[in-house]
Parts: sequence; structure tokens; C-alpha cells
Amino acid sequence: MTKTFTYDDVVRYLYAETSPQENDDIVEALASDAEMLAFYLDSLELQAQMDRIVRTPSEKVTEKIFSYSRQFTTTQPADFSI
Repeated sequence: MTKTFTYDDVVRYLYAETSPQENDDIVEALASDAEMLAFYLDSLELQAQMDRIVRTPSEKVTEKIFSYSRQFTTTQPADFSI
């Protein structure tokens, strides 16, 4: 019996969340379904682009965090109820 795979299955495969047997079945399905293969390749490219995203906080935000943390001694627990 041939298993039908969804785009969700391909995404799980992309993020290594599938079993070895599922991996084999999905690879076989990708080889026989051009639309599913195109989705996989597009998703792979998007994943690579997202991995290159780097976010850096501004100096102002960093200074506010440091300023807030300096008001506590090592023996005084921080109050996060703000």
C-alpha cells in the first residue's frame, strides 16, 4: 500500500522529526511527486534563509537590562512582578 504524505509530513522530515522508516518513505514520495519535491526544496531554502537571520538588541535596550540588573545584590532575589 502506498502512503500519501502531506506537506506537514515534509516539514517534519525537513526538521528531522520523522522515523528512519518515514524518512525512506518520504524520500520515495518526493522522488515520485514533483509538486511535493518543489515544496520540499522551497521549504529547505526558507529554512536556510531563516537560519541566517541575526537579531541584535540596540545599545539602549542592552543598557536598560544591565541597569535593571545592577539594582540587585547577589543575596537579594529579583522581583519580576513589574
